[in-house]
Amino acid sequence: MTSPLISPTTEGRWTPRLWGTLLVLCAAMFLDALDVSMVGVALPSIGADLGLSTSALQWIVSGYILGYGGLLLLGGRAADLLGRRQVFLVALGVFALASLLGGLVDSGPLLIASRFVKGLSAAFTAPAGLSIITTTFPEGPLRNRALAIYTTCGATGYSMGLVFSGLLTEASWRLTMLLPAPIALIALLVGLKLLPRTERERGRGGYDIPGAVLGTASMLLLVFTVVEAPEAGWGAARTILSFAAVAVLLAAFVAVERRSPSPLIRLGVLRSGPQVRAQLGALTFVGSYIGFQFLVTLYMQQLLGWSALHTALAFLPAGALVALSATKVGAVIDRFGTARLMVLGFALMVTGYVLFLRIDLDPVYASVILPTMLLVGSGFALTFPSLNVQATNGVDEHEQGMVSGLLNTSVQVGGAIFLAVVTAVVTAHSPAGGHPSPQDVLDSYRPGLMVVTLVALVGLLITLTGLRPRRGRPAGASVVVAKSTPKEAERVAVRD
Repeated sequence: MTSPLISPTTEGRWTPRLWGTLLVLCAAMFLDALDVSMVGVALPSIGADLGLSTSALQWIVSGYILGYGGLLLLGGRAADLLGRRQVFLVALGVFALASLLGGLVDSGPLLIASRFVKGLSAAFTAPAGLSIITTTFPEGPLRNRALAIYTTCGATGYSMGLVFSGLLTEASWRLTMLLPAPIALIALLVGLKLLPRTERERGRGGYDIPGAVLGTASMLLLVFTVVEAPEAGWGAARTILSFAAVAVLLAAFVAVERRSPSPLIRLGVLRSGPQVRAQLGALTFVGSYIGFQFLVTLYMQQLLGWSALHTALAFLPAGALVALSATKVGAVIDRFGTARLMVLGFALMVTGYVLFLRIDLDPVYASVILPTMLLVGSGFALTFPSLNVQATNGVDEHEQGMVSGLLNTSVQVGGAIFLAVVTAVVTAHSPAGGHPSPQDVLDSYRPGLMVVTLVALVGLLITLTGLRPRRGRPAGASVVVAKSTPKEAERVAVRD
C-alpha cells in the first residue's frame, strides 16, 4: 500500500510530480470550500429567477451540507477499502458533472438535488484527498508542510468564494454554479496522470455494512434535524423525536462498531486525548467561524447597506493572511508543536470575536472590522493546519481515510450545529413587529456574537488541556493517537 512517492525529495526538494499531486488535491479542497461560500451571495438572484421561497432557498445551502456531512464517515472508509486514488477521481468527476447540471437547470428541486450530489461527492473527495497526503508524505516536517498548504487552500477557497460570488452574480447566478466545473475537470485530467496508485485493502475483514448504514443514517438525520430545527422549533415534538432517533442510531452504531471485525470507525482512536482534542477542536473552531461569518454578512449587508462585493472585500484581509501563510505554517508546527499553535490560534480568534462586539451602526473599519479580520485570519492560519496534523499523526496507513473522514465530519457537523444555534439565538432576540429599528436589529445580533465567542472559548479551554506535560514528552509537542489494544490487535491478527 505504500505510495511510490513516499520518498519525495532529493536533498530536501520536492519533485515536480509531487508538487503536481499536491496541487490536484489542493484544487479539490479549494473547490469544496469555494462552493460552500460562493452560493450564499447568489441566493436572492436564484430565488427571483426560479421563483423559490425562503425555505426552498435554504435547502440550496442545506442540501450540500446534508450530503457532505452525512456521508463523510462512509467516504473515509471507502477510500481505505476501495483505493484512495480511485475514490478521489470518481468523486471529483461526479462533482464536475453536478456543477455543470446545477448551472443549467431551470427547476428549484433539480438545483437542490444537484447540490446534494455535489455534497455527496465532496464527502468522498475530502477524506480521500487528505488520506492521499498522509500516505504520500512521511510523518514529520514533509507532511506538516503539505498539510499546511492543503488546509490553507481550503480557507483561501472559502474567502475567494465570497469575492467571486459578488463579481459573478452581477452577470448571472448560474456562473457561480458553473465555475467549479472546468476547474474540477482540469484537476481530474491532471490527477489521472499524477496521483499515486494505491491497492485496495486486503485481509481487513471485508465491509462493515451494518456500521455503514447506521453511521450514514445517524449523520444524515443529525444534520437534517439541526438544519430544520430553527424553522420547526427546537422544542417542537418533531425536533425532539428526531434528536431521540439520532441518539438511538448512534448508540446502535457504537454497539456494532465495538463488535465488528472491520469497523467503519475503530473506537480505540478516541481513547487518545490528542485525537479527541483535535476532533472537538475542529467542531468548535469551524462552528464558531461559520456563525461569525453568517452574522457579519447580515450586519454588513442588511444594516450597513454594503453590496455583496463590498462585504466580500471586507473579509479579504483574513483570507489573504491565510493564503500568504500557506508555505510557512508547516515549519512553525515543526518548531512549536500542534498543541501550542492550537491554543494560540483559538486565543486569537476569541480576541477577534470579543473586539467585534464593539460594532455599532457607524463602524470605523480601520479600528474595529479590520483588526477583527486580521486576528481571525491569524487564528485560522495557525489552528486549522494544526488540527489536521494532530488528527492524522501516528495513524496507521490503512486507517488514514477513516480518521480523515472523522475529522471532516467534525468540521461539517460543527458548522451545521452551531450555525443553527446562532440563528435560533438571533431569531429569539429579534424584535416583534414588521418594522424594527436598525438599533433593535443590531441588538438582536449581539447575543449571537456572544454565542460565537463562547463556542470559541470552549475550544480554547479544550486545547489548553493539551499543554499539560506528560511523562517523557514536553508540553505542547506533537503526539500520536491511540494504537490498537491487545484485544483489537489479536482480533485483526486472527482475521488476517
